[in-house]
Amino acid sequence: MMHPRCRETDSAETRTIDLLEGTMSTRSLWAIVAPIFLAALYLTTAPATSRAQEAAENQFTTSLDIRMGRRVFQQQCGRCHGRDAGGGELGPDLTQGFRNSSTDAGLFNIIREGLPNTQMIGISRRSTDQSVWMIVSYLNSLNNTEDVDLAGNATNGQQLFSGKGNCSSCHMVNGTGGRRGPELSQVGNRRDPDELISDLRTPNEDVTPRWWTLRVTRDDGAIVEGLRMSEDTFAMRLMDENEDLWSFSKSNIRSYDRVKTSIMPAIGDMLTDSEVDDLIAYLYSLRREES
Repeated sequence: MMHPRCRETDSAETRTIDLLEGTMSTRSLWAIVAPIFLAALYLTTAPATSRAQEAAENQFTTSLDIRMGRRVFQQQCGRCHGRDAGGGELGPDLTQGFRNSSTDAGLFNIIREGLPNTQMIGISRRSTDQSVWMIVSYLNSLNNTEDVDLAGNATNGQQLFSGKGNCSSCHMVNGTGGRRGPELSQVGNRRDPDELISDLRTPNEDVTPRWWTLRVTRDDGAIVEGLRMSEDTFAMRLMDENEDLWSFSKSNIRSYDRVKTSIMPAIGDMLTDSEVDDLIAYLYSLRREES
């Protein structure tokens, strides 16, 4: 989620990502790379083994690299792993470590080449090594969350979560709560305090397809509405407000609409500033225990 203070650099970052992802126009791209063409030619003709050796150390680890890595991740990987890397319909949660790699180089190679005999395919061949390294930096940042001094009280925030805020009716924490919103047991590993504030105050700003609502009009005119659980060419499945599951064949319904907004209210506007601080402190405290 982009905040006002970040908008000044947004266009520059977008142009840079266009360059990294190979979507910039040929004329613009040539104007940028012409001065370093010879060096680039050398790099692109270097042996694959040399590139693999260079992959042992990530050179793109600044805060800007991490921010840009997040944006590339959302474009290239978010469909399967979720825009915040918390897991999706096809890909696992990447905020809790990596099952198939213990090194940056290993993670780089998985992103670049994919995993054989799995649904994990390699990133677009147009993506540069630099953009892959930025994704590595972004994912590492999710798994190395630093303590931050916050104004709120996490204990009070926990009470708000299950009480006045009614968050637990939709969100599960450590096995307790509802299923109509993202699981939050380790949300502090994948969302920083500023992002959590945005989630509370503007829940419709960045809604991934996993959390869209489906409104189905059956042949008899009855309307069934609920959280979009899955959908393909022929069928769809949703979960209503009582967490009951419904399945529909698209050939046997009158119509359906995808509601691309969140069912979550702007809870931040229903609480005092002090209560918002407390709730943020609690949510940010929900992190993986370091071994």
